Order: sequence, then structure tokens, then C-alpha cells
Amino acid sequence: MTQKSGQVFKKTSPNAKLSLYLGKRDFVDHVDTVDPVDGMLLLDPDYLKDRRAYVMLTCAFRYGREDLDVMGLSFRKDIYCETIQVYPPVSDNKKPLTPLQEQLANKLKENCYPFLFQIPPNLPCSITLQPGPEDHGKACGVDFEVKGFCADNLEEKIHKRNSVKLIIRKVQYAPEKSTVQPKAEITRQFLMSDKPLQLEALLGKEMYYHGEPIQVTVHINNNTSKVVKKIKLSVDQITDVVLYQLDKYAKTVCSEEPNDTVAPNSTFTKVYSLTPTLANNRQKRGLALDGKLKHQDTNLASSTVLRPQLDKEVLGILVSYLLRVKVIVSRGGILGDLTSSEVSVEIPFYLMHPKPSEVNVCAGDIVIEEFNRPKLDEEQDDEDEEHAATEGEN
Repeated sequence: MTQKSGQVFKKTSPNAKLSLYLGKRDFVDHVDTVDPVDGMLLLDPDYLKDRRAYVMLTCAFRYGREDLDVMGLSFRKDIYCETIQVYPPVSDNKKPLTPLQEQLANKLKENCYPFLFQIPPNLPCSITLQPGPEDHGKACGVDFEVKGFCADNLEEKIHKRNSVKLIIRKVQYAPEKSTVQPKAEITRQFLMSDKPLQLEALLGKEMYYHGEPIQVTVHINNNTSKVVKKIKLSVDQITDVVLYQLDKYAKTVCSEEPNDTVAPNSTFTKVYSLTPTLANNRQKRGLALDGKLKHQDTNLASSTVLRPQLDKEVLGILVSYLLRVKVIVSRGGILGDLTSSEVSVEIPFYLMHPKPSEVNVCAGDIVIEEFNRPKLDEEQDDEDEEHAATEGEN
């Protein structure tokens, strides 16, 4: 998500009594730490009266459509939830204002209250599972939201008309470039062949950006009497869904089957190029995509980067990619297909976005992007805002 310098996001509750301000909607997971979520909640004091004001950060895994919630069963699991009481201020929650909060305090003047959340690094990134052509409603996946509301206590039911929430994203960007060139090799001995077949695949690098061609060098040393009649290359997305149990899904997102063959007792080397994109996979139900905000397109889900030993603690959705090279070996002739064999290797790699340049809020340049409020009698999705209006400060 591209963000302008000094841009601040504002969302107001349907009853116009609360407004939520955030400096950004993408919060970066740096593997060891995650960007803090800081902002302000603006309140109407006449509406607040003697009640308390809270801001809540929630990470949830939606694994079914809302219209399928029947018999009291919910297809949503809260993976993480933290609530801060912003009014009356609690001494334990008092922290120095961040630069963004100082700027907002100077602009909003009164009745605004700061909040700051530290997202744990063991939470999953924002991911959406691509719905099928017949699916309707909110897509399955992991999402984060920040909600502001007033209540006498936290047990009280929160109504949409007097609360305000914004969807945010937890994202990861490619780490510093690595000089590692991943490779995989295998040696296969066949019956009635004195010497083996050797297959080796080598990637140009370990980290690729979305939309970048993946170069793979395939080397085959065929010392057998058999013919390599087919070479198949594919990129698979591996999705680990960790909730009540571990489910693993593999979907091919890019493939190529060139016409190359390798004769007996010969060698072969060639560089192939594959480019996995969402554009070629729009109809694949359950494909993992990067979490998106309303009115924005997205892409194949980025690889999940974890701290060592952290994989057992993460709930939600983890994504990885494999490049697979498979060769079909046969004796040749009319009956060759009846005795064909497969030899394959797999190479894991990372598919991510490059890290964007830092955006800082400088004094005097706050620009507030305000989302239009839904009408009180409308039960809209939280992100079904119309086009945003922009309010500037001279």
C-alpha cells in the first residue's frame, strides 16, 4: 500500500460521536519486532458522559462465511485481542506521546486520547484465502482491526452505530539481499543401467519479488540407456493453516513443460524462467493472497518469515513456496511409456515485496484521509466505505 508523506487515516462512527485516527494501515513485521500501532481516539464529551472509552486491537482468523453462522456456531476465531482503556486514563497505560500523537494532539486540541499497541511477533501476517466463483461475503483469512467504543464495562455489548473500527494489515517485506543460491540435486540408479542419472536445479537467488521472473538452471547428466522424454517445471504455493489442527495445502501457481529431451549417455543444461502471478490464478479457490484493504487489488501471498523456533507458536496461516523440477525417464520406443519413471527435486525460495521507503509525519504536513460514515440504518461491512475524502491542513 503506497502512502503519502504525512497521511493520517480517520474513521468516524455512524453516530458521529467517536473518531479513530491512525498514521498508517500497514504495520511491518521485522521478524524480531513489529511496528507499534499508535493513534488517537476523539470523543464527544456529551456522548461519553460517565462511561469509559476503550480501544481494542484484534487479530482474527475467519474460516467460514458469516451467513453460514448457524445454531450459535461462529466461523471466526480471535487469535489475539488486547484492550486499552483510554478514558478515564489509567496510570499503567500512560506512555510518552509518539511524534504522530503529538501532531494529532496539536491539531485536534481537546477530547482526544492516545493509544499504543505492541503487536506480538508470533502473530500471523494478514492473509486472504481466494474465494471461489460462487462464494459470497467476507473471504476467509487472517485480519487485524482497531476498534474504538464507549461502554460502562467490557462485558457490555458493542453496537456498530456507536463504535468505530479500521482494518489494518500486518505485513512483511523482503530482508536484506542474500548471496545464497539455493540448489537441489538427486542421483537415481535404474534397473539394468550401469550408471545413474543425475538431476540438479539451481536458482539464481533465494529471494524474489512479486512479478519478477524466477530463473532456474537445470542440469541433467544422463549416463543411462534411457531417454529423458519430458521436463516439467512448476512453482507451488504451500499453505499451512494452523488453528485447531495443522492442515497443509499445495497449489501450483505457475508451470512450464518445454519440449526438451535428453538422449541416453548425454548431458543437458538450460536456464528456464517462470513468473508466478495472481493474474493467471484468479479462479483457484483457497489460494493464499496478501491481505487487502477495500478497493485495492492484491497479489499472491508473500512468504512467511519466522524467527527460529517460532513456527510452533504461530496460529493462523503460514505461506511458503517451492520450485519443483521433474523429469520423465523411459526406455524409448512404443512401449517406453509403460516403464517410465519420474525423478524430481524441490527448491524452497522466498516470494515477497521489496521494503518501501520510510514515511515520516513531519511537523505541519498532516493530511487526513477521512472515510465516509455509513448511515445509521445501513449494516455495511467495515471496509465498505465509499471513496475517501481528503482534508488538509495549511
